[in-house]
Amino acid sequence: MATERLGELEDEAWRGFLLTHDRIWRAIEAGLAPLNVSMAEYSVLALLGEAGRDGMRMSELAQRRLMSTGGFTRLADRLERRGLIERRRAAEDGRGFTAVLTKEGRALLRKAWRRQHSDLRTLFFDRLDDEHLRNLTEIWALLDPSTEGPPNERSSSPRDVEGGH
Repeated sequence: MATERLGELEDEAWRGFLLTHDRIWRAIEAGLAPLNVSMAEYSVLALLGEAGRDGMRMSELAQRRLMSTGGFTRLADRLERRGLIERRRAAEDGRGFTAVLTKEGRALLRKAWRRQHSDLRTLFFDRLDDEHLRNLTEIWALLDPSTEGPPNERSSSPRDVEGGH
């Protein structure tokens, strides 16, 4: 029984994506390490930072982090023990819980944002021009699982809508 293989271009594209993702991820993670923040912790703090002073429901945080409820609860427990987040009973219905950043959490997030922004500039954005970024944005949209059908079956692509490049 023969096993289907990737073509040379497909293999090069796939391996390039994996290696680049791993390299950038590790570099950003190393940049956050002196702040004693893991990438998983940072992503939760960043979501809460974007949510503002009202915070975000724990269930929504778990969903946005693509984590199981149990795994997310353990992560939230660690952040709460460190004094970075606080859990409050949800104001809307009183059944669920909302997580909010503490003063210490906001201070740490500001430092982490600055660090990550600097690393992203160096590792990613300074190496790409606007056309590269537009192409990547289009690729991510094509790979979005919520998009219907394979790319060749869609009635139009973002380039068709914009009149091409």
